[in-house]
Amino acid sequence: MPATPPLRTFARRASALCLPALALGLALLSGHPAAAAELKVLTTGAFKPVVADTAKRFSQSTGTQVTVDNDTAGALVKRVEGGENFDVLILTPAALAALQKSERVGLGTVVPLAKVGIGVAVKAGAPKPDVSTPDAFKAALLAARKVAMIDPASGGSSGIYLTGLFEKMGIADEVKAKAVLVPGGLVATRVVSGEADLAIHQVSEILAVPGAELVAPLPAAIQNYTVYAGALAPNPSNADTAASFLALLAAPDMAPMLAAKGMEKP
Repeated sequence: MPATPPLRTFARRASALCLPALALGLALLSGHPAAAAELKVLTTGAFKPVVADTAKRFSQSTGTQVTVDNDTAGALVKRVEGGENFDVLILTPAALAALQKSERVGLGTVVPLAKVGIGVAVKAGAPKPDVSTPDAFKAALLAARKVAMIDPASGGSSGIYLTGLFEKMGIADEVKAKAVLVPGGLVATRVVSGEADLAIHQVSEILAVPGAELVAPLPAAIQNYTVYAGALAPNPSNADTAASFLALLAAPDMAPMLAAKGMEKP
């Protein structure tokens, strides 16, 4: 029986961003899961659809009980800084780098996972506005009765970016007057409920809402991609299982699932 690679081996591979090596580590680990292991994964909302599907597959193949909890990026940083326990953490690279400095995540365990852009959604069956150019997007916003977006005060990546974008476009006051600010979760539910005509959120989170329909991603000239990365806790409850799960998320063959969820490899 081959020996299970220790956590420090995974850390060296992760820090070098050697995804083929990570995939090999997964192959070695997956044949020897810990009995009745438990895993707690904290993730941003945009990456939750990928984590949830991967967790289901991982649980079926290893018997590990995976608990997935999501929040905005800003809220997750506060929770981890406050001492909340976890095994695997999905955040932006910048946030993970800051947490590494304070030793809240394992040194050398950060691995890039995916990136996602922002899109526009309407209720399924509703007319789709033209958002193909910055001017068309601006006109659609001004014509809408209500526009749903993540509340930037909650620390959501898309809400923070959009607030700055609307200021640059000269329509900050107009959008503010009609904004439906969502503190966290799936913004596109607000078009399904009728609270808003348009929802602007990460594409992956739009696709996760039944009854909502993606109009299109933002035009390339004003698009903003958020990159997500994963890291291990400094002392995971089961280091081998946590490393195996993160390796699975980082594996090259995740590309088709990412595409189906509105994301792509970074």
